[in-house]
Amino acid sequence: MEYLNAYTQTIAISLIIIISYLFNFISKKSKIPSVLLLIGLGVGLQYLLELVEINLDNIIMSALELLGVVGLIMIVLEAALDLKLEKDKKPLLVQSFIIALVALIGTALLVAYIFNLVLFDDFLTSLIYAIPLSILSSAIIIPSVSSLLDKKREFMIYESTFSDILGIMFFYFVLSGSEASRTSDIVMEVSGSIAITIILSILISYLMVILLQKLESKVKLFFLIAILVLLYSTGKMFHLSSLLIIMVFGLVLNNYKLFFRGKLKKWANPDALDHITEDFHVVTMETAFVVRTFFFVIFGMTLDFSGLSDLPSLYIALAVLGITYVLRFILLKVIIKKSITPQLWIAPRGLITVLLFFSIPIQFIDDRFNPSILLIVILATSIIMTTGLISKKEDIEEVDELSFTDWEELDKEIVEMREKERVEM
Repeated sequence: MEYLNAYTQTIAISLIIIISYLFNFISKKSKIPSVLLLIGLGVGLQYLLELVEINLDNIIMSALELLGVVGLIMIVLEAALDLKLEKDKKPLLVQSFIIALVALIGTALLVAYIFNLVLFDDFLTSLIYAIPLSILSSAIIIPSVSSLLDKKREFMIYESTFSDILGIMFFYFVLSGSEASRTSDIVMEVSGSIAITIILSILISYLMVILLQKLESKVKLFFLIAILVLLYSTGKMFHLSSLLIIMVFGLVLNNYKLFFRGKLKKWANPDALDHITEDFHVVTMETAFVVRTFFFVIFGMTLDFSGLSDLPSLYIALAVLGITYVLRFILLKVIIKKSITPQLWIAPRGLITVLLFFSIPIQFIDDRFNPSILLIVILATSIIMTTGLISKKEDIEEVDELSFTDWEELDKEIVEMREKERVEM
């Protein structure tokens, strides 16, 4: 253990961040999600530590728990700061919300049914294990769709953001309900928790946005993030839906013109809030990048590949994948109707999936669930997404068609301008 002095740890942390940064460039060129590269790095480190006989199991699990809490907060905040509630984007927002919600609940229920048939004795445990496998990963999707057409890119950003937020809320909704004995108790407890949290979220969000403008110190963003972490942790202790506080704050800050209207308009300073929102974007992006980096590297260090040879687990994972893409195809065909590629193939599972699996309470931990199911689904969905993005022929055709239309319109405008000039002369 003499290798693990302060300088060695500092060098290791610095190198992991630098390598993760380089992975982003490799990912853009190769279309391979950086998450897969980070997991691969973690696996490599796992074998390296075994080779030099260093055991970090306790440190790794503690780090995962801490990164899990911070990761959830930063992902939801980053996602909320990406949501612009604009009138012209209403159809896109509605479509993406409906698809995210129906896909999440439909996939979770169908996967839970499979788990209930072959793994667990009760449907509740099956549902708790199924929900994380039903959530899209905005942490993977948002950096991966930059080359898509604007409309498709925005749709995927909104859908994955809604999927993250709704998935986390659904997961904790089910956990809260598991503590009640009757259905009516579940409905009352969860409804009351959500109602109280929504009221508190709105009040806290307005107060924090107003406070942001009053703080004169340049060092204030991490101070406010610390407040958000404190509110989240305190809310969890009182069994409130704490992530709603984070989400509502992000929405209010990013859409202050919508929330500060009428008499409330005097409390909003547009110049100050625009600057603060921009700073918050940078801080959340940078923090989320670091959290993602270490989470997936540490996750890779914990992987056990011995379970991949278990055929029943492979069949279950394939069933989860089948449900995911068949249901997604139906929803996109019904709601989007046309041009559903490559969106059909962009359904990766990632950070939220892993975070929620580590958040399953001890009373629901069941050895009958093979972790290789989780690993296969994460790897397969990322590989399918990569393949879909590399071979996005429909997008290229649409770009060509759009370009031709644009040139045709431009030619008409030039002819009309010249005709107008000729008449005026």
